[in-house]
Amino acid sequence: MDNATRANSGEAHRRQGPTPRAAAHRERSPEILLEVRNLVKDFGRFRAVDDISFVVPKGKIVGLLGPNGAGKTTTIHMLLGITTSTSGRITYFGREFTAHRQACLQRINYASSFNTLQGRISVWENLLVFARLYGLTRPGPRIRELASYFEIIDLLPNRYWDLSAGQKTRVNLIKALLDEPTASLDPDIADKTLSLIEEARRASGVSILYTSHRMEEVTRICDEVIFLEHGRIVAHDTPLGLTKRIDAAQLKLTFDGERRVVEAFLVERGQRHTFPQPHVVSIDTTATQIPALIFGLSEQGIWITDIEVKKPTLEDVFLRIARGAGHVG
Repeated sequence: MDNATRANSGEAHRRQGPTPRAAAHRERSPEILLEVRNLVKDFGRFRAVDDISFVVPKGKIVGLLGPNGAGKTTTIHMLLGITTSTSGRITYFGREFTAHRQACLQRINYASSFNTLQGRISVWENLLVFARLYGLTRPGPRIRELASYFEIIDLLPNRYWDLSAGQKTRVNLIKALLDEPTASLDPDIADKTLSLIEEARRASGVSILYTSHRMEEVTRICDEVIFLEHGRIVAHDTPLGLTKRIDAAQLKLTFDGERRVVEAFLVERGQRHTFPQPHVVSIDTTATQIPALIFGLSEQGIWITDIEVKKPTLEDVFLRIARGAGHVG
């Protein structure tokens, strides 16, 4: 996980119950915790972020992806108030960020592999400071719970700058999750991190803006994915919706029959293919053509004993954009 911005969906103030009409509208329209409208950031004559707009609804995880230099970090810095925007609007919980900066920052958090805490003090002291800032009344048990969960309980007395890069990443994640619920899950640290994010979303309806170069992580936890390229949004859809925009597929068939019959059938239909083994054919085709190819070979007297279909992944979408394909689909 490269970094994630998390918004707590808890209400700051209790309100009177909604009217039936308002309640019906709320059922139709999900609550928006983060709204970005026409966001622009210029550095001199260079436009790093170019008029982007998106929303993060309550309880949703939205991936923000793109190759290096696409504008992801600049966008996140604006969302955190580290960098001011040239123009545009950022709204958290219905509040305009620049006018309610302190109130918004108290309800969001950020974790990254690249940020750092105070190096001269211990891990325990670092986490205690942030726990107090978050308003935790009894932070000790919570810190120990998370430290045990991420297998760094023995490192709490150590100075932060003496830790390895991987250990620092775990401490940074604990800092961001001090006020979220924890579950005892898989012993693998990477899987624990994703499982904890999923559990936090399920248990308390947090919303997350998630960035990573690991597409399998994004596919697993993200409800929607936004791809940036040269500061602009070039694709925005569900992970499945994005992969469906690439029609290419690879069909691998294990067959019983004459190879020359299979080859003649595929050549006649203009299908690129190879024979990695005498009775295995790999075909570069499209998803829509797969049924016709399978049934067509069967009609030629070829007995198909195994079928393997490899469809495009989010990694393929990412590579298309990174290689300059622009909009996908």
